[in-house]
Amino acid sequence: MNQNELILFQGKKIRRTWHNKEWCFVLEDIIAVLSDSKDPKQYIQKMKQRDLPLAEGWVQIVHTHEIETLGGKQKMNCVNPEGAFRIIQSIPSPKAEPFKIWLAKVGYERVQEIRNPEIAMKRMKEIYKAKGYSNEWIEKRTRGIAVRDELTEEWSKRGIKAQKEYSILTSEISKATFDLTPKEYKKVKGLKKQNLRDHMNDLELIFSMLGEKATTEIARNKDSQGFSENRESSRKGGKIAGNARKNLEKETGKKVVMQENYLGKTEKAKKLEERKK
Repeated sequence: MNQNELILFQGKKIRRTWHNKEWCFVLEDIIAVLSDSKDPKQYIQKMKQRDLPLAEGWVQIVHTHEIETLGGKQKMNCVNPEGAFRIIQSIPSPKAEPFKIWLAKVGYERVQEIRNPEIAMKRMKEIYKAKGYSNEWIEKRTRGIAVRDELTEEWSKRGIKAQKEYSILTSEISKATFDLTPKEYKKVKGLKKQNLRDHMNDLELIFSMLGEKATTEIARNKDSQGFSENRESSRKGGKIAGNARKNLEKETGKKVVMQENYLGKTEKAKKLEERKK
């Protein structure tokens, strides 16, 4: 399953992309399916004119994502299932009914995942497997997600609320662990909006986990409260992972941070090539 992929509905193509653990659908494709308009963009503008509440809340439900097109990747307006339901309310067409049923199924699956996180984890593993990742890599990636969730939950308990603060603390751990901020790390790997950890190899994932797990334990042990104290704990946690990384690099003579990413070839294909060398 590709990050951006096509699905068929009523014989028509709808593009979608995976973002923040849910599918986001191209708005113009939805309009094309549910209306007979030959100009979806114009239809959207008229829809906003006749539904003022929709227009006022537009920025909350419509977001831009990079989508594969015949002319290459382009930024397009997309909506998640909740946003799609809201858009459908403004489309006076009998064609909307089967689409509502289809989206209801997507929504139901999301409710299932909330009630039983194991379902979400299973689906996520299936997505990674379909992308070409090995079972060993997937296990490390999913474990890393659990470690990350534990850390962010701990931060929340200790007074970290703003998204900017989460980003700064994460950057502190990364800088101490790899001598790179996430932004610098992505540049090394030639990434833009892609998820950095989806392009890490086994060792990179392991040291990321170590830095975040160590930070969690230090924050608990020292009862770090507020941004400043948790920032110091993040630096110390990252330093523990950073020292371990440097020791390994000294013993092996190899760098842990690699420029390689999985944009061109899957993780399985690259491992196969390495074995043949």
